[in-house]
Amino acid sequence: MRQKTWFFCFFQTNQEKVCGQAHDFHECARITEQSKLKLNGIQIMSQQTIRAIPRPWWVTVSFLGLLTLLALMPRVSLADECPALLNFKHSRLQDDSPQNLCQYTGKVTLVVNTASYCGFTSQYEGLEKLYATYKDKGLVILGFPSNDFSQEPGNSKEIADFCYNTYGVKFPMFSKTAVKGKEAHPLFATLAKTSGKAPGWNFNKYLIDREGKLVSHYGSTTSPNDKTMLAAIEKALNTK
Repeated sequence: MRQKTWFFCFFQTNQEKVCGQAHDFHECARITEQSKLKLNGIQIMSQQTIRAIPRPWWVTVSFLGLLTLLALMPRVSLADECPALLNFKHSRLQDDSPQNLCQYTGKVTLVVNTASYCGFTSQYEGLEKLYATYKDKGLVILGFPSNDFSQEPGNSKEIADFCYNTYGVKFPMFSKTAVKGKEAHPLFATLAKTSGKAPGWNFNKYLIDREGKLVSHYGSTTSPNDKTMLAAIEKALNTK
């Protein structure tokens, strides 16, 4: 049986490289769309045709099989990987920039509803220390100011200035939102449904593991250095 001869065609321009494979030079020009390059005014700097070594039939079949397998594989997007408890969006406190909470996928997350004029407001200091201690190990604390209990009257700038200037808060803070009832942000509505406990006051805490599953709910009286909560955080951090 007569063996076919293949050519590798190569065109280099000042903007791109175009490669193709053909039986002869004319087909090579068609594959690489040389005419299109000329019409677009792209100067062809060099061109050459190189005789290639014929490939065994099984190489081509294997390559085509691999391409078919890759085409059939499901494509996974960020939305597919994001756990339901984090698949929400909310604006950042400092500048109202839209944020996708999916960015915290894979971290151990502590979600807290906060307020500036509450008996538990001093927990900001403990939360910041907790964040500083464990952030490099994968902990993130997400703060959500809320006026649901009439103790967060300020606007975003006032709240942000208070948090930073008073307690040096550096963990992610989000714009003021409702955390209970019919107007609750979908994140808190989902957390309440999952845990069976909606925020009863400011500084409720929801601990979420690396897989996006709820670990536990902690009430306002649970301080950031509570031994039980710390143990749960460390256990979640050590689970890869």
